Amino acid sequence: MNRPSPGTRHLAARLLHPLEIEWDPDLRGGDPLGWPGYAESLSHLPPGDSVVTGRAVAAGARYVVIAGRFDVVGGSMGAVHGERVVRAYRRAALERLPVVVLASSGGARLQEGMVALAQMARTAAAARAHARAGLLSIAVLRAPTTGGVLASYASLTDLRAAEPGATIGFAGPRVVEVVTGAPLSASSHTGESAYAAGLVDALVPPDGQSAWVEAALGVRDQRLTVRPTPPDGGPISTGDGAWLEVQRARARARPTGVDHAARLCDSWVELRGTDPTLRAGLARIGPERLVVMANDRRAGTGRPGPAAYRLARRAIGLASRLRLPLLALVDMPGAEPGDRAEADGVAGEIAETFAAMAEAQGPTVAVCVGEGGSGGALALAAADRLLMLEHAVFSVIPPEGAAAILARDPSQAPRYAARLRLTAADVVALGVADAVVPEDDDSVSSAIAHALATAQLGDRLRRLDAATSRWAR
Repeated sequence: MNRPSPGTRHLAARLLHPLEIEWDPDLRGGDPLGWPGYAESLSHLPPGDSVVTGRAVAAGARYVVIAGRFDVVGGSMGAVHGERVVRAYRRAALERLPVVVLASSGGARLQEGMVALAQMARTAAAARAHARAGLLSIAVLRAPTTGGVLASYASLTDLRAAEPGATIGFAGPRVVEVVTGAPLSASSHTGESAYAAGLVDALVPPDGQSAWVEAALGVRDQRLTVRPTPPDGGPISTGDGAWLEVQRARARARPTGVDHAARLCDSWVELRGTDPTLRAGLARIGPERLVVMANDRRAGTGRPGPAAYRLARRAIGLASRLRLPLLALVDMPGAEPGDRAEADGVAGEIAETFAAMAEAQGPTVAVCVGEGGSGGALALAAADRLLMLEHAVFSVIPPEGAAAILARDPSQAPRYAARLRLTAADVVALGVADAVVPEDDDSVSSAIAHALATAQLGDRLRRLDAATSRWAR
């Protein structure tokens, strides 16, 4: 270990935070292929080759940094680059520190052939071992990030951001055009296209990268912003009892899941998905860090499709691996039933989400804040604690669907609403939910805090087993 080398100090701004100690700057590479002129060029490389590794400090919190140097052989990954990365992940695991990858690379180093390519397997294995240790990892994909670095350790982090305008892609644009024989569109292989596809969680310009990394590390607050609540849509439809509760749960101006998340969370770092009906974030409520999933019934159709459940499993998996609590704020009429969702395997994605919730390794709490529709909603709500807001509803099927199936007359929905026993009080009485919560912000906040503090692993199935045993003897 060494103090930061002179070649590293001039990169201080690109390193985001002060480097306490630099690791392995004296490693030197060889010439495995006997490439013409390569051995001589190695003698002119700066210490440590095309990557800087070491321990850095952000707002008093230590982390391990792995920073690519595109100014050195195009940031390409050869044996020395790979070895420094592998050693950095191993030290991070030993010291129980998160890893921040600041990627900038043209890919595997051609002059080292298969020895360079082998570093993809080595660095990916090291990154996964660090993850198995229950430690956080973060990446900022800078201009450019391509090839072997992108297709190994840079894509295995828990959170990823990209620089706007950066070239991001498995193959560089020139290689793509040669291989395919066709020019790329201007929008392809960019930070923006990666963001649109949900491959990165944020677009962050250079002057915002330090703040984003600090928020991801949990040493800086970053609020969740949501659209303003729409105006009241007017009086609720006529009706009483269960049907009135359905209308209240669906009221246009009623806060949906993301609205509650914005009120509850003191900090939020987005886990980006491509389906706007579900948001997820690495968040903080008071002193406690947790992962939050929140429906947005006003986005799109309001019905989550397969991509939403893939995002849910990513969130559940992150919470489990980091041993963080998981909070789900549920408000959806049901999963997307259309032909595109069917072709994309919506039923299987829901099934996998149920399994992920059952296997979660930390306490899980769900709150039905509006409408809980069918198995699509329960997949997010099968938690150790399930709370119902006072005027929320949860049902095996929407009343209109029950009326269409059983009476072939959707206008009979009010009558079937009562039969379905879908009100908050009904769902608690059936033993499927734990408690009814008053709808004011203080009551919601207090109920969630208590549930997070008291939830025990396994309660999720014990409650449902007990509810089942009343009717299956």
